[in-house]
Amino acid sequence: MLVAGFPAGSFAANCYVVAPAAGEECVIVDPGQDAEGGIEEILREHRLKPVAVLLTHGHIDHVWSVAPVCGAKDVPAYIHPDDRDLLTDPAKGLSLGPGQELFGGLELAEPDDVKELADGAALELAGLSFTVDHAPGHTPGSVTFRTPKTQELPDVMFTGDLLFAGSIGRTDLPGGSYEEILASLSRVCLGMPDETAVLPGHGTQTTIGRERATNPFLSELSSGGAGGSSPLNDSDLTPADGPGKGF
Repeated sequence: MLVAGFPAGSFAANCYVVAPAAGEECVIVDPGQDAEGGIEEILREHRLKPVAVLLTHGHIDHVWSVAPVCGAKDVPAYIHPDDRDLLTDPAKGLSLGPGQELFGGLELAEPDDVKELADGAALELAGLSFTVDHAPGHTPGSVTFRTPKTQELPDVMFTGDLLFAGSIGRTDLPGGSYEEILASLSRVCLGMPDETAVLPGHGTQTTIGRERATNPFLSELSSGGAGGSSPLNDSDLTPADGPGKGF
């Protein structure tokens, strides 16, 4: 499997392009701010043809470029219904003050073709299999996408802002819930094998085993505790620069 990724825009939300191999069809995961150029570079370098865009959740740092990317490639976008309204009203996912505009009045449009995701859904796209796990807590419609283990590769999870290297997603924005994100982490992540590769929405790649051993939230859940202290938050909405940051 070919996975190429880069941090998109000032919020450094990871955008991934996933394919069975060079010269094949591919899917794009979370095209964030100004992601079009990076995506085009990867498609050209590896001779890939996109067939879908997968969205881990609806926050603007992950969906900023979804409409232009889908429109240019004539492909559908997949999102959980609980986050679909954020595609056209991203301010609903943020804590804006009275009269405060979203990035100078930025307006987003929904792609022409939107397909809604369900918990446990099996997606067969670009010659790859993805299982969808609904994982609310960061947003109501947060999901992860995981590919099954093969002889060559371990399970791979695209965790969005559910799980980072050393931290978890923030829960202080509208629709967030600390109790729900802990439940999602327990249900979606803890049962995965240690060698499972975690490709998060911000920051560096990690594994379930590493996070189980060193992430204070997962290690506490693994031992039956309450999951450590509250997640890292950026109440002033500054650009992301590492795990636990962003929207």
